[in-house]
Amino acid sequence: DISRDGMLSGVNAEATAALARACGVPIIASGGVASLDDIRNVKKYEKDGIAGCIIGKAIYTGAVNLPDALKIAATKEE
Repeated sequence: DISRDGMLSGVNAEATAALARACGVPIIASGGVASLDDIRNVKKYEKDGIAGCIIGKAIYTGAVNLPDALKIAATKEE
């Protein structure tokens, strides 16, 4: 979601998941990741076809700790 890129306004996980379902290929969410909660939110849509997310500014500003983000990304849903 280019309108959210670099804004730290939250990722548009719902729209990204809808895109993944519609096109049937894995999609990488990008734009707006501001916290670990955004990563958790994206993770909820993994079964819909979101394969990951790009985190840029949130790492540079310290809003997201990369090792913590990787732990969330690596968790398996039960």
